[in-house]
Amino acid sequence: MPEGPEVETEKLHEAIHEELAREGGDFLKRIALTTALLAVLAAIAALRAGDTVNEALVLKTEATRLQAEASDQWAYYQAKGIKAAVQDGARASWLALGRDAPPAYEENHQRYLDEQAGIQKAAREKEAERDGKSREADQLLYKHHGFANAVALFQVSIALGAVSALTRNRLVWFGSMAVGLVGVALLAFALVH
Repeated sequence: MPEGPEVETEKLHEAIHEELAREGGDFLKRIALTTALLAVLAAIAALRAGDTVNEALVLKTEATRLQAEASDQWAYYQAKGIKAAVQDGARASWLALGRDAPPAYEENHQRYLDEQAGIQKAAREKEAERDGKSREADQLLYKHHGFANAVALFQVSIALGAVSALTRNRLVWFGSMAVGLVGVALLAFALVH
């Protein structure tokens, strides 16, 4: 007894492959592959965009802290200047009476001026450090924009790929690839710079 009816599947496979080829099976596979690749690149660009903006925010926060410290130093500088002016005014009162001022007035006046010089130096150092952090943050924000633009282009390219798969339109797929290549260029530029 035969084990079962024999069905010739070779002709069936050929018919299926012909139908897939006619329906654009290879074309759909290419679209799926390129779309998957674009999605991976979009994910990488999105991660880098997030990293760079977070780093920039940390640096801007640090710059703000340094600005506050520099402002504190300048307030301290002004306080020492006021104390020096008070000592100078008190000394001038003695001189207006035609008498010699006690030496402590001149010593305190000079001490406050000397302290002011050190405070001024510290304030300027804080400002220089603040400016460096702010410049570094600005550079990271510039990179962030490159990554973010690449993500946007990858998303447009993926959407065009989906449209080309639905319509089986090769011209739309070529457009998708062109937009994707521009996204790749932006991603590469942002990674290198």
